[in-house]
Amino acid sequence: MKKSNFVALILGTIGSVFGAIGMCMCLIPEWNAFKPGVVMGCIGIVILLVTLGVWRKMENKTPVRLDKKTFLTIFVGLAGSILLGVGMSLVMVFQNLILGIVLGLVGIVLLLSLIPLIKGIKA
Repeated sequence: MKKSNFVALILGTIGSVFGAIGMCMCLIPEWNAFKPGVVMGCIGIVILLVTLGVWRKMENKTPVRLDKKTFLTIFVGLAGSILLGVGMSLVMVFQNLILGIVLGLVGIVLLLSLIPLIKGIKA
């Protein structure tokens, strides 16, 4: 394993753990820790963004270009993730099965649409 991949693995794991703990803090009412959960989730997002920059630097890759396709990809990914998360929350926390399943499926479809958006469709 290359050193850059190992560093990305460690930082990605740390960022994901912060995000997951933050999500649990927000969604479990018995913990009564919504605001600290939001902070923990934001810390996880920052660590994951730093991970991307560190990995690209270690691999000697060019910085990410910020064009319309990049913004569209980010928007579709965020929208899909948020809809999938809201759908899961509606089903598991608020017992709203039908709406939760519908929103979750829309989120999954959006996330699946990232594959042709990023890679393209080749004949």
